[in-house]
Amino acid sequence: MSTYPHASPSASALGKATAPAWPGRNNMLSLLESMQCSAALILSLWATSYLLEGEVPTQLFLLSILTFALTFPGRPILHSSYWGLLADVLLNWLWIAGLLALAGYGSGYLHEFSRKVLWTWLWVAPLSDLGLALLLRASAPTILRLQGPSQRAVIVGMNEQGLSLAGKLKASPYSGIELVGFVDSRSISRQGATEEQQLLGKLDELANLVQTKRIQIIYLSLPMASQPRILALLDSLKDTTASIYFVPDMFVTDLVQGHPASVAGQPVISVCETPFRDGNGFIKRTSDILFSLVILILVSPVLLAIAVAIKVTSPGPIIFKQRRYGLDGQEILVYKFRSMSVTEDGNTIVQAKQNDKRITPLGAILRRTSLDELPQFLNVLQGHMSIVGPRPHAVAHNELYRKLIKGYMVRHKVKPGITGWAQVNGFRGETDTLEKMQGRINYDLDYLRNWSLRLDIHIILKTVRLVVQDKQAY
Repeated sequence: MSTYPHASPSASALGKATAPAWPGRNNMLSLLESMQCSAALILSLWATSYLLEGEVPTQLFLLSILTFALTFPGRPILHSSYWGLLADVLLNWLWIAGLLALAGYGSGYLHEFSRKVLWTWLWVAPLSDLGLALLLRASAPTILRLQGPSQRAVIVGMNEQGLSLAGKLKASPYSGIELVGFVDSRSISRQGATEEQQLLGKLDELANLVQTKRIQIIYLSLPMASQPRILALLDSLKDTTASIYFVPDMFVTDLVQGHPASVAGQPVISVCETPFRDGNGFIKRTSDILFSLVILILVSPVLLAIAVAIKVTSPGPIIFKQRRYGLDGQEILVYKFRSMSVTEDGNTIVQAKQNDKRITPLGAILRRTSLDELPQFLNVLQGHMSIVGPRPHAVAHNELYRKLIKGYMVRHKVKPGITGWAQVNGFRGETDTLEKMQGRINYDLDYLRNWSLRLDIHIILKTVRLVVQDKQAY
């Protein structure tokens, strides 16, 4: 069993920006799901302009193209809860409207549009998005019936990843795929499965089962070490018309940002990769710079007041600098307002504990409210940190835990953050046990697998709420 966590449902829902593409026959429902958000926003823009101005001017088509580029393909909506859908629509629109306003202001084209139309569209658009999403959910069963009967599928290999795939298919009523059962040469008792998992036959019976059971999709869930058996199976299936898909052996190595690519024309699959490749890296860095500049400008009086208070209330420097690991495990200097009477940065560092005597009275307030972290926005502007990412640990702690926790250093595939997915899920503050640190790393790796700008915004908003009430910071 992998030591990495299974993907958190909430992280997956927030992180994945594209609608699911089900293998096999083209799924009309999946296509409509990917177009729903774009259609709602663009059609509501046109309708607003026509109703208020009596026309749809040419410049609105440029705005429509930008909106389409930001929203297609759309997010999954069919499996989320109603409250989750509402939150997703509002966060998504907040981000899109902010980007469009910034682009319009920066290019000078904002004055080309009717202010009346834009202000009306500002609240009509999310309502239209939510309404069309609810309509699609209500009509999903009818759309599936119009597509014809579900495609019949079997999973070859009743192992852990095969059972995981079966569970996900069962929990996805809109996939258009009917799981008929499993094919495996081992007995159910050896596989640890229940009687509910129907075993259709053995591996050497697969070709015959495909024909007699009218199977249209085959998922090969055999371990990587079974290459001879896989080749033999593929050879036996050449006389069928079934579509065949490999299910990655996720329990040999848990993929982080796994995706197909090519090197000099040779197909490869990434096993461990940063989520900030190509355009994602540009989006992440741009959002970090913009958010950091805005926050630093807004809190500049607070920064000055804290600096003066630290200088007056206790001897020592205002800013505490500590060596930590950044991107790719490179050492960086992280800035914090000094909250202790000591400035430890050696080979042995003791984490702050509740009622720690090293913490100054002012420092206790700064740590509880996370105001001591504000100078790290300068680290973000330097390019050493990000606003959201795995929290950086002291070098001494890194050297300790990288030997104790498998996959610990994978968190350094991205820049460390001021706040993170682990911190808003209960792993903020002292990690005084190995289990607590393991939990923090699990969430860090979950963040790497499911990153999106929507997830970052969710974490930032949740951080603001938690800072006021979190009792784990001291």
